[in-house]
Amino acid sequence: MILEAKDLNYYYQDGEQRRYILKDTSISFEKGKFYTILGQSGSGKTTLLSLLSALDSPHSGEILFNDEDIKKIGYEKYRRNNIGIIFQSYNLIPTFTAVENVLVPMTITENEIPSDKETVAYNLLDYIGIVKNKADRLVNKLSGGEQQRVAIARALATNVELILADEPTGNLDEEMEQEIIDIFKRLAHEHGKCVIVVTHSNEIAVQSDQAFRLKKGVLSSYE
Repeated sequence: MILEAKDLNYYYQDGEQRRYILKDTSISFEKGKFYTILGQSGSGKTTLLSLLSALDSPHSGEILFNDEDIKKIGYEKYRRNNIGIIFQSYNLIPTFTAVENVLVPMTITENEIPSDKETVAYNLLDYIGIVKNKADRLVNKLSGGEQQRVAIARALATNVELILADEPTGNLDEEMEQEIIDIFKRLAHEHGKCVIVVTHSNEIAVQSDQAFRLKKGVLSSYE
């Protein structure tokens, strides 16, 4: 397993009572598979992704990356070197071009990156459908679907094995949604990445290799 969560608990304290967002949640993921975690708003799926991404920490339980507790790795180091995160709102730097956005994580990772980083960045963008003349545009001059592709390329820029995405097609039309799903499938099946997507979309869930459902903080297999 590349990633494993064991007995995660996350809650808010409401007076003397605890309101659990996740309760005794355990889940594991392998490389080469495309996973979805399905749930409605308030189900706990974004909280789970935040914990798996080390953007937040559980009140109890542990998360293991390649059998090592991510707290021991260090949250910042884990985010910098081991995972790529794709946000629904893209979180790109609007004053940068597409290629400049992809170059940013390459400058802070400790992973080995080819010396010609710019060529790597252009190649990544081309691979996910952003040709050079668009790669040289400011990202706020690109469409939503194009910006999401840039965000995917940025997540891949440090050559990580684990990709986590929060509602990555939530702002896209149906056709563009399918194109993004196809990219995720390709990354998992052809390049051996572990891709984990949280979504409220049944259409995405049925296309993943394995899907889970979160409801009121309780995780189950999606049927």
